[in-house]
Amino acid sequence: MFAICNLSIVPLRAEPSDKSEIVSQVLFGEHFQIVETLEKWVKIHLHYDDYEGWIDSKQYQEIAKEQFELLSNQPIILNGDLVEYVVDAHHKMLPITLGATLNFLKDETINTSKFEFEGYKITGILPKSHLVTTAMQYLEAPYLWGGKTPFGIDCSGFTQMVYKLNGYKLLRDASQQATQGDVLSFIEESEPGDLAFFDNEEGNIIHVGIILENNYIIHASGKVRIDRLDHLGIFNVDTHRHTHRLRVIKKII
Repeated sequence: MFAICNLSIVPLRAEPSDKSEIVSQVLFGEHFQIVETLEKWVKIHLHYDDYEGWIDSKQYQEIAKEQFELLSNQPIILNGDLVEYVVDAHHKMLPITLGATLNFLKDETINTSKFEFEGYKITGILPKSHLVTTAMQYLEAPYLWGGKTPFGIDCSGFTQMVYKLNGYKLLRDASQQATQGDVLSFIEESEPGDLAFFDNEEGNIIHVGIILENNYIIHASGKVRIDRLDHLGIFNVDTHRHTHRLRVIKKII
């Protein structure tokens, strides 16, 4: 079975329970394969980043395999504003967030609600320099484990969405993103838009941020914020102490 998200934001859970941890979110317009079905829950495999989890069985619209494949082979079209609306045939407004996918709106066989969108659209690959501009749109967004929107976002959701809005694909979790790109030996070799990864005492990658000019970094920690970056890690400009230990810097683009 195949499906598409026809709601604003759907929680993706680790287990089939409302009490289970939210590991990510499915945004409006994202399409996926249903790999397991229970009475009230379905386990899904997202097409964009191959991420898996459980969603409520009332929170998607089923589509045909042919429609799934069509969406999978199209260039992605995204909402470029922090918050916008789609309007259905009955003039009901549905809010959608920055990074929501709009491809299916032009296909009447999928867009059965006849949603229309008149806001700012983003598609294609943008210059690397635009990554920083996009990142600033999320500034002050509260930290939310599993979040992918300006209303709540985690560190790797932040980097993934910033790259996605510029036409580049990152995996979902920080540890997965750390397997992508090329290693840089020194901070001085990095450019704005490169990624810095941080580990814990066990050596596991647990955090990621986007490098800015002049040894600054923007990352989601409590909120999306800007701090200093040095050879030790992130130096919090408010508490005046290091909060994350630098492990590796990667050039994705």
